[in-house]
Amino acid sequence: MNTSHPLSTRLTMSHMTTVVTPSGTTEQLEQLAIETPYSIALNDETIGSSMVLPIGLEEFGAGFLFGQGYIKEPGEIKEIYICPEGRIAVYADIEVTEPKEVIITSGCGGTGKISREMLEGAFEPLQECTITFPEISAFIRQSLQYSPLGPQTHCIHGCGLWEDGKLQLFYEDVGRHNAVDKVLGAILLGKASPKSAIYTTGRLTSDMVLKCARIGIPIIMSRTAPSSLGMAIARRAGATLAAYARPDRLNVFNAPHRIVI
Repeated sequence: MNTSHPLSTRLTMSHMTTVVTPSGTTEQLEQLAIETPYSIALNDETIGSSMVLPIGLEEFGAGFLFGQGYIKEPGEIKEIYICPEGRIAVYADIEVTEPKEVIITSGCGGTGKISREMLEGAFEPLQECTITFPEISAFIRQSLQYSPLGPQTHCIHGCGLWEDGKLQLFYEDVGRHNAVDKVLGAILLGKASPKSAIYTTGRLTSDMVLKCARIGIPIIMSRTAPSSLGMAIARRAGATLAAYARPDRLNVFNAPHRIVI
């Protein structure tokens, strides 16, 4: 499986806290997730910026540009450089045109942005596949157990991709949108196929569902809930939308035929 945890990357920092209870105070060491600002440039033109967990940055750059409507399919990206001054430089075989009109979505701190053209228009056919319930159980368990960062910091969202009977990708970030963008970026970079199922710990709002459907993923699952517009987009695209996902149950809001018991 493609991993996203280079050992040399610092992902957490320690901080001593004071725990206050009616019985008094104690000292407790806590781990904080590292949150770092990065700007994203396409062919030397700055497109935007985001606060990210500093892993999977190449994938994040590709997925971010996909959500903004600049990168549309695998093969367009030629090179990606991670610059030490906090810049993700993406070079692609496309012309950078006028800035895209974007819609600010429900992402905290303005991290959820999608281009208007991505929201409008017909959907291409999804990359059809099914997933069995034993696979769903394994998918969720392996995703939640893949990294210690979540239990250590209680500040991390995760996103995994299940393809050909195994956990093919898993990425984490302080933002749920960023974690999804990293998985979508990995697909654009040829590390996996959209003929797969995606699982996120974040809620399935309109932009989350939209980006997954636009790249062709047919099965979209979350540990938490969808929004009304997220469900409406899943219906437009014909995607399977499953929420409150646990190893032993799902609430399927749309297209349950891809879930095989």
